[in-house]
Amino acid sequence: MKFRKLGKTGFKVSEVSFGGWAIGGSWGDVDDKQSMAALREAVNQGINFFDTADVYGDGRSERLMAKLKKETNPKIYIATKAGRRLDPHIAEGYNKENLNRFVDRSLQNLDVNTIDLLQLHCPPTEVYYQEEVFDALEEMVMAGKIKNYGVSVEKVEEALKALEYDNLATVQIIYNMFRHKPGDEFLAKAKEKNVGIICRVPLASGLLTGKFSQDSTFAEDDHRNFNRHGEAFDKGETFSGVDFELGLKAVEELEKIKPEGLTMAQFALKWILMNDAVSCVIPGGKKPWQVRDNAAASEADDLSEKVMERVDEIYNEYIRDSVHHLW
Repeated sequence: MKFRKLGKTGFKVSEVSFGGWAIGGSWGDVDDKQSMAALREAVNQGINFFDTADVYGDGRSERLMAKLKKETNPKIYIATKAGRRLDPHIAEGYNKENLNRFVDRSLQNLDVNTIDLLQLHCPPTEVYYQEEVFDALEEMVMAGKIKNYGVSVEKVEEALKALEYDNLATVQIIYNMFRHKPGDEFLAKAKEKNVGIICRVPLASGLLTGKFSQDSTFAEDDHRNFNRHGEAFDKGETFSGVDFELGLKAVEELEKIKPEGLTMAQFALKWILMNDAVSCVIPGGKKPWQVRDNAAASEADDLSEKVMERVDEIYNEYIRDSVHHLW
């Protein structure tokens, strides 16, 4: 496993890390014993950075990671998020009182005295223009509740605005073979400001694993079934906002240029890691074999210039028109 610096946190994190949404819920059946096996396998593979949120299974994912931290000897970092417990989820809710309440609950779920990294959880765009929100985060650092803070964003506009806050440590953003826009200007600017980049939805909700077909079905409680058009939250979080059938066609083309010896998932993860502004990717994994497969992307050979150019061409032909302008 290779490691990279995570922005202003100074943490050296595994470039392939672990996303904890799937072990919380909204991805079909979840079994805690199997989830713990996947988490332990992550540590075995050299993964030391785990991303979760207070709303993943209403704290379920956080509590599983607390269990991992207790039984693990090597140092691991756990990042969580706050804000999506708001109902309604509006900018006014991102105030000092609510944020402290959410953080206190996460401290309890994670069974720690201080959180390694707290991220605002895809707040409304107006929040990025409210300095008092970031002042509240600064106060939490001073109080010792959190060590660092960052943001998880939907749009590049939000990410660029967040960079204006001097002590912002990280930005979490969707960047993958089906979502190229962050690479246009944002990633280079983040690197310049020493802001770590955490890439979520790196496999486009599984589309980029190459394991789906037009006949694939998803459980009733799986967001890939109930949120394809943004019925529950931003549609960009499901298949990266790409139409399922269109995505399947693009994956067919990508499979033709996949380097020998790599799985489609490893190819997709390696493509992201080719950008040195990226700190880590956070694919999910409900089963140990999935974690092993993902982790192996770190040691894969760099992709050739020819392959990288062809990925761009496939994106421009199949994907760009439907997603590039939206996020």
